[in-house]
Amino acid sequence: MTTPRSCLILHGWQNHRPEGHWQHWLADRLTALGHQVTYPGLPDPDDPDLDVWLGELARHLEGLGDTGERVVVAHSASALLWLHAAARGMRQLERADRVLLVAPPSGSVLARHPEVTAFTPPPLDFALPGPARLVAGDDDPYCPEGAATLFAGPLGIPADILPGAAHLDLDAGYGPWPAVLDWCLDRTVPLTTRPAP
Repeated sequence: MTTPRSCLILHGWQNHRPEGHWQHWLADRLTALGHQVTYPGLPDPDDPDLDVWLGELARHLEGLGDTGERVVVAHSASALLWLHAAARGMRQLERADRVLLVAPPSGSVLARHPEVTAFTPPPLDFALPGPARLVAGDDDPYCPEGAATLFAGPLGIPADILPGAAHLDLDAGYGPWPAVLDWCLDRTVPLTTRPAP
């Protein structure tokens, strides 16, 4: 096997890391392959505090290994967490060699939920500190404007827009998702939908 990677997997709002979720599945698969995996439960996932989550992000990035590639996979509110950290110039982001932003929600949706309005995307007038890729459903109810238009275009990053993938969560059937594992192991692999059940 090549040098083990360090992988940080970040969940979103109201995600209590259920075992059936693709992030849990991904953490298990990467660990079984010998990679160092950090999959933290972020504080108060039902009523998150942006500044607290930013502090946790910095702490977990500092804890990534110093050998091998460092990969971050951030879903939903944590994709926005990454953008807020970049907008604020968080130096720890430079510890990641690449990041996958999965299904970031739009500000128009977050505005309807007081628990997460602080996560509303910042103005995307900055450059991300390292390679990033976006993956989202073409019918995500949490981003009706379309993630390619709202995020990938302004950030200048590649995007995989998946048909019928909704919010890429358990409700959309995203338990095992081999494509995200493949991407963690090889940045050139495109993200595709999960296999049909």
